[in-house]
Amino acid sequence: MTAQGTGKIASRRVYTGRLVNLDIDTVRFPDGSSGDLEIIRHPGAAAIVPVLSEETASDPQILLIRQYRHATDGAIWEVPAGCLAAGESPADCARRELLEETGATAAKLEPLTTIYTTPGFTDERIHLFAAWGLAVHEHSRDRDEFLETVPLPLSTVLGMIRTGEIADGKTLAAVLFFAGFRLGL
Repeated sequence: MTAQGTGKIASRRVYTGRLVNLDIDTVRFPDGSSGDLEIIRHPGAAAIVPVLSEETASDPQILLIRQYRHATDGAIWEVPAGCLAAGESPADCARRELLEETGATAAKLEPLTTIYTTPGFTDERIHLFAAWGLAVHEHSRDRDEFLETVPLPLSTVLGMIRTGEIADGKTLAAVLFFAGFRLGL
């Protein structure tokens, strides 16, 4: 909810990058005061829970990736995901990233929800999907993507979340949303 009289007064771009831009926004706060906030502008993204099992499976097998991430000093468990290209729909992005990272195409792509990743300093939103009816082909990863695909039962993935082995925010949100709201576990 936006308070009356709040919002952006001015914006100044201080960095333009390949993936993100950094702006300094002067904003009016709900109490009427104003101040500067650093905001990372991001084009948005899509993330996918690739389901290898039939929709009726009680413990469906999903396809996770284990990917090297410089920011975490090593490899982490994730669902496939990637940035929206200019003019690209979230569903088209999800299908593209699923193919690029895992080599899979989906007969059915189901929207789950959309999340803000870190609204304290970025406008990034990730659109979460479940993908069913997978057919595996050849992947076409970006040259800076170092990952392996690993099929795992959902019960195992939930256990990895419980123990903290899976700590990636989009993966937590996607898998828990899928398990809780799509499957009703």
